Amino acid sequence: MVEIKGIEKFAPKDFPGYISCTVFLGGCNLRCPYCHNADLVLRPQTLPAFSLDYFVDFMSVRKDWLEGVCVTGGEPLIHEDIAEFFRVIKKQNLLIKLDTNGTFSERLKFLIDSKLIDAVAMDVKAPWSKYSEVTGATADIQEIQKSIAILKETEIESVFRTTVVPGLIEAIDIEEIGKMLKGAKIFQIQPFDPYNTLDESYSSKKPFPREELLDFVKIVEPFFQEVRLEGVSG
Repeated sequence: MVEIKGIEKFAPKDFPGYISCTVFLGGCNLRCPYCHNADLVLRPQTLPAFSLDYFVDFMSVRKDWLEGVCVTGGEPLIHEDIAEFFRVIKKQNLLIKLDTNGTFSERLKFLIDSKLIDAVAMDVKAPWSKYSEVTGATADIQEIQKSIAILKETEIESVFRTTVVPGLIEAIDIEEIGKMLKGAKIFQIQPFDPYNTLDESYSSKKPFPREELLDFVKIVEPFFQEVRLEGVSG
């Protein structure tokens, strides 16, 4: 069974609209230099693990008010037995939101077809031409494209997200990503967080100011039904 490396006991922002917690799983197949879960990606074996029994007890005690669980990482779908873990959560009559990078399209489709997830947030890292540069790995573009197509067709709630990092993702890249995802319902722009980054040099980078983030929103609005800007109001 997958190892739980972290539990945020109350995390409503991770699963909007529901009283939820977030579970962090270790390991990832990408190496995005700006990632702020460096330990989960690079050194999951050094982190303590929560037992499955502990997590089941955690959910049971909160069954009267807890509505959902966000499963994130790292990359949750890197784990071959992820479906079994989701079945454990579903036995508690809880909704599940999955955060994924879209590189495991068959597992994503299986989870959707098996009704084991209720919402998905998929990170689209960059334009195709820059994917390897931005992710620090040789990304399987075809797999990511398959996942995008699956989420465009599914009836469950799905959100595509891009983290905008100065020096990696600029206005021209955001426009290209908008074209790549054209027709999707929801797109979310995420400001870069210079905290505990995988590449330590990114900890000194400053995020885009609010004005530029709002400009990014305007650029991609023609491509989606709804564009969200995480953590910035107005």
